[in-house]
Amino acid sequence: MPRPTRHALAAMIALAAPALAQDAPPPAAAAATPADARFAALDREMHGLVDQGKLAGVTTLVAQGGRILHRDAYGRQDVSAPASVTPDTIWRIASMTKPITGVAMMILWEQGKWKLDDPVARFIPEFRDLKVRSADGTLARQAHPMTMRELMSHTAGFDVSAGYEKAELSDTDLQGMIDKLARLPLAAQPGSDWRYGPSVNIQGYLVEKLSGERLDRFFQRHIFDPLRMPDTQFFVAPSKVARVARVHRYDAAGKLVPAESINRIATEPPRFLAGSGGLYSTAGDYFRFAQMLLNGGTLDGARVLKPATVELMRKDVLRPGVKVDLYGPDQPGTGFGLDVAVVLDPAAAGTPQGRGSYYWGGAFGTWFWIDPANQLVFVGMIQNLNGSTPGRGTPPVRSISFPLVYDAVKRPR
Repeated sequence: MPRPTRHALAAMIALAAPALAQDAPPPAAAAATPADARFAALDREMHGLVDQGKLAGVTTLVAQGGRILHRDAYGRQDVSAPASVTPDTIWRIASMTKPITGVAMMILWEQGKWKLDDPVARFIPEFRDLKVRSADGTLARQAHPMTMRELMSHTAGFDVSAGYEKAELSDTDLQGMIDKLARLPLAAQPGSDWRYGPSVNIQGYLVEKLSGERLDRFFQRHIFDPLRMPDTQFFVAPSKVARVARVHRYDAAGKLVPAESINRIATEPPRFLAGSGGLYSTAGDYFRFAQMLLNGGTLDGARVLKPATVELMRKDVLRPGVKVDLYGPDQPGTGFGLDVAVVLDPAAAGTPQGRGSYYWGGAFGTWFWIDPANQLVFVGMIQNLNGSTPGRGTPPVRSISFPLVYDAVKRPR
């Protein structure tokens, strides 16, 4: 991606450590799923990447109409150790934390705590006088105060390449992050351009300020407990550490090796709770989160959001002419809602996903999408410093998965 480094840097800034403190019975999604021959080609491609040494391990999960059709786990959690990937393997989901933070924000929106067109400075007065750095390096006033809508759609003016990664945002707590950001200029006028940056970490701060709860506790009480997601949190209970997959990289010879600098696991809540990218989770847990959204905000009797709120999240909120450009100069057929990218025109986007599908991924290769038109949820997990691109000429794993999933679900059983 011409801005994949932005994606990776933003997730790195956001990293805290993950999974859940208490042990709990596995959710229903962890139940064994009968093999479905329609997904043999998907398994063959994913397994091949492992067998060729391009990935250490991978898990995929496909559900349609609320029923898991296919679940596969293959390879090892660590290429230097024997532990196999299983359905219960815990993964660093990095930026797949963002939609969870978005849901937390929308819970507070439903409570009347904020509105889309509210100025961000109403809640963060430190941002009231932020200047904008012009192309010639001079500083200008904001043409209009950045709004909450812009903060939740990466158009508030923050940019990871404009000095934010050098501010060591995660060496402090969320208030310390706000104090540091308040001393930096914006990279673009609010609303004028899509820029990947610390916007969702700022949302995590807002969740705390508007709710009066720590971000991890808010997540637990309002999302993880109701949805029965026992393995999702900002840290990993000591009893679960053996289930955590390691992030990998390629050495000078192109061999897959653990990325030692990334693999520290926190076993207690970190100081910096990164709403942008700090969670760990399992494929089964994340499926339950995604299925809740597909169901219009409810799962197994637990309501997290109202249907109209979910619809609002997946509605394109970008100004005319503003393009999502995470994977290139712009992504045709793609819009952006509230903390999720949205497929507006599948043909222009070059995807078999249905119109109105919404999605996101993590810097270490995790990816998911929700397709309301086909009542489909997909969750995939790998752990690779190259994100979803396994290297050596192989296309991104995410793009490999799209046609294989849709070819399978369209076949009769």
